[in-house]
Amino acid sequence: MFNLTPMVKNILIINVAVHLILTVLGGFGDKISEIGSVYYLFSDHFFIFQYVTYMWLHGGFMHLLFNMIGLIVFGPMLEQVWGYKKFLTYYLIVGIGAGLFYGGADIIQNRNLEADTEAYYMATSAERFYQYVYSHKSRNFNLEALDEFAYQYEDNPSNSALKEKSISIVKEIHFALTERHSMLGASGAIMGILLAFGMLFPNRELMLLIPPMPIKAKYLVFFYGAYQVYKAINPTQGDNVSYLTHIGGLIVGFIVLKYWQKKHGNFY
Repeated sequence: MFNLTPMVKNILIINVAVHLILTVLGGFGDKISEIGSVYYLFSDHFFIFQYVTYMWLHGGFMHLLFNMIGLIVFGPMLEQVWGYKKFLTYYLIVGIGAGLFYGGADIIQNRNLEADTEAYYMATSAERFYQYVYSHKSRNFNLEALDEFAYQYEDNPSNSALKEKSISIVKEIHFALTERHSMLGASGAIMGILLAFGMLFPNRELMLLIPPMPIKAKYLVFFYGAYQVYKAINPTQGDNVSYLTHIGGLIVGFIVLKYWQKKHGNFY
């Protein structure tokens, strides 16, 4: 399974080389990663090419490591069946498609954010503040501290300083979710690779590390996909994983595979 095929090897080399080069470049490399990551469509930092570049960038070594492990575990068997051209085509379509899915979901989320932000400016209160925070909770906000502030505001609803601070916090949340928030990594494409492996080799048994037990590929894909949906609905503080991109990779991969099945009578 770890006998790397040509295109898997090339994709691996490109990802590792890009990460090493940007790491060596330091701050300039960080700036390149920032420009190449996917931002909110109406952000000043958004460029259309980000839907291609984001999938070759990673936020750290562990991020890169886990994605590349997925590539080298599941990719070679797919390339052996499809050939290198079709494997690359699938990888790129799913990666770009996952980015577009994330971008579309981001637009829907931020449309509600814009409306809620304007509504809060017009009518502030501790209850509205609490609802705003938990409707648009971000992975990078200290929800415990925001809770404490909401209780303080609730106990002193006529305090103008607390009212102004609540507006300032809402502005910060809005800015963070529309201008500072971005997404990068090959995870969407890798999720598509995992899905394809499960659909082409559904009964192939794989050994999990935690817990150490065998599981058929079709069940691994199902349970892992369900987990992505759960985490997208229930994000936790400090979790920087883009579950929407993962879900996008699964959906786009499924569409591509079903199209190939309809056109050729199989998944390739």
